[in-house]
Amino acid sequence: MQTPAYRDDSSRLYVGADIGGTKIGMVLLDAAGQILEQHRHPTDPGDGSDAVLGRLADCVRRCFADHRERIAGFGIGVAGQVDPESGTVIFAPNLEWSDVPVASRMREALGVPVIVTNDVRAATWGEWVAGAGAGAQDLVVVLVGTGIGGGVVSGGRLLTGASNTFGEVGHVTVVTEGRRCRCGNLGCVEAYAGGWAIGQRAREMVGENPTGGATILRHAGSLEKIGAASVTSAYREGDAMARALVDDAGHHLAAAAVGFINALNPARLILGGGVLRGLPELLDVVERTVRERALEAATAALEIRLASLGTAAPAVGAATLARMTIAMP
Repeated sequence: MQTPAYRDDSSRLYVGADIGGTKIGMVLLDAAGQILEQHRHPTDPGDGSDAVLGRLADCVRRCFADHRERIAGFGIGVAGQVDPESGTVIFAPNLEWSDVPVASRMREALGVPVIVTNDVRAATWGEWVAGAGAGAQDLVVVLVGTGIGGGVVSGGRLLTGASNTFGEVGHVTVVTEGRRCRCGNLGCVEAYAGGWAIGQRAREMVGENPTGGATILRHAGSLEKIGAASVTSAYREGDAMARALVDDAGHHLAAAAVGFINALNPARLILGGGVLRGLPELLDVVERTVRERALEAATAALEIRLASLGTAAPAVGAATLARMTIAMP
């Protein structure tokens, strides 16, 4: 997907939404890409896709009522597999959606053009156009949250792959016959550095050594509630077990980053997501390892940056994608 030339109208506004398993983040952008408003609402996916999309349309009408006549397009990022031509969500496991025609339903409800894409690809687009990747023509975005996803821009083109699955960077193997990933493979970087994996490993370690894991356990409240956040809190207190977990996650993330740099030769590597926001030290681990181990030719012009849009990245990216791809009359 290449950055297109487009005509714009300074009066036009664009809505972006990020539909996740627990929340929907929304932004309103002006024609220059500036955020005018932000809203956040629970998804309540158990109510079904019709109810979720109905509430989304109601929110657009209600939240942006004062700007309704100026809205020219709507971009939506969804945590799942998307058919880019039809805007249908093929499969979204966290939402329990299959073959949901999101674009057509929202066009019918709101009467504006609608673009639908994967949420991580939307976040990549947002960071590229409006965030830490602005101005670069070759970049890799790696977002480390509950899972690990990302995107690649090469030669000013957002890569999509033969079947629209490009960017599954979390499922690159870093340990042959390693820990089992949620995707079913063994040894994926997500199985070592994703938030769910850090929590899973912490629960195992605390279960085996409750005394050594007392600080992590105190922050979580119970063994079952241990997750990446409780590990991060214990790490901030200097806890040895938490430090071992964070060091291990950083080691594997950095190993994957070396592979990305050698294979893709980006001008920028952008790291973000909830785990990185909680543990920005991992950026230094990746930087140090990449400089030590990646090919010198691949790192000569490389910058490594922390993502700048935070949790708003998918919604901003979706709105920006709508702004830059919807033809102006």
